[in-house]
Amino acid sequence: MTASNELGRQRLAAAAGFFTQGLIFITLTTHLPDIKKKWDISEVELSILLLAMVLLAGVGSVAAETLAKRRDSAALLRCGLALVFVSVPVVALAPSFGVFATSLAVYGLGLGIVDATTNMQAVALEHRYGRPILPSFHGAWTLGGIIGAAVTLATSHLSIGTSIAPLAVVPLVVLFAPFLRRDDGVIDLKAAGAIPWRPILLVGCGMVLFYMVDTAATTWGPTYLDDIFPTPSSLVALATFPYLVASGAMRLAGDRTVARFGAERVLRAGGIAAALSLAVVVFAPTWPIAVLGFTLTGASVAVIAPLSFSAAARIAGGSSLDPALRQARVDAVIARFNQFNYVGALLGSVLTGLVGADSLRYGFAVPMVLILGILPLATAFAPASGESFHRV
Repeated sequence: MTASNELGRQRLAAAAGFFTQGLIFITLTTHLPDIKKKWDISEVELSILLLAMVLLAGVGSVAAETLAKRRDSAALLRCGLALVFVSVPVVALAPSFGVFATSLAVYGLGLGIVDATTNMQAVALEHRYGRPILPSFHGAWTLGGIIGAAVTLATSHLSIGTSIAPLAVVPLVVLFAPFLRRDDGVIDLKAAGAIPWRPILLVGCGMVLFYMVDTAATTWGPTYLDDIFPTPSSLVALATFPYLVASGAMRLAGDRTVARFGAERVLRAGGIAAALSLAVVVFAPTWPIAVLGFTLTGASVAVIAPLSFSAAARIAGGSSLDPALRQARVDAVIARFNQFNYVGALLGSVLTGLVGADSLRYGFAVPMVLILGILPLATAFAPASGESFHRV
């Protein structure tokens, strides 16, 4: 097998990891109204559960960062997928609330590990290709989410267990995919020198804003349609489905769009469009108008996350480093950088739910205003003069 064929197989495997993450996560979040009714819990109680899951996902990502010094991302990704495979059927079929909460916690750990390691795989492959390919990986996540939302719509008449539990076979199959390996043992990251955290932190703030919007839409969108409007229960997943379709379409066009207009202009235009789109959600008089607002929001913010990971990896990696040392350093940085994901998730899922305890219109006003923070941060995403991708 040629090197290019092997690289193609590894790219497909990493994309399958993203796909699996999107499929499972969106399937679960689009079932939140059903879960809320099944266990008879309030928005505040559901927010606390989501907070615990997000914090445990952060723990999983920290664990991936620590272990990345001794284990490559392929092995860690398999561990994360195994946790998802074990926990998801239990979440769906739990006989008691205690079992449900415990399995949701295990899923949170797996979520964090898979989040961190799929992005480790993606940035390593991007540098091997020598050109931007992060949007396509995040597009695979979105494709998984689209299918997850479609599954929810198609099985709305079935029980939660029947709808969700069979999907556990997907992470089990992907677990055996040929992920990119790093066969270099323990790496001394001190030999790589100091990591330039200040510009990485600025890019990370942009990612916080994206996940704040994204998690608010995917977590609370179905509940928003269910609580605020007389939306048919079989259609509440429409808050998520067209959002993901629009996001996926934008990500597919993301490489060319960024190449033509530049990251700064794309991000600033997206930030303004997202604020206006969320205003449509907040002030929507009917549920179809709210769905339109969610759809426009998905297109507006889609490329922020892949541009964030790509920029962080570019800043973290030095062109003069040994390739194995460079990949190990980027792995460690990406795992830590992934923590911004969970800060944004806290704002999006927990803060939106708490502020919107009386009405989720107030909850969605939070990301509507805060997303404008991407405007001054956009400059941090632009490559320095003469800076480009370096193969590892």
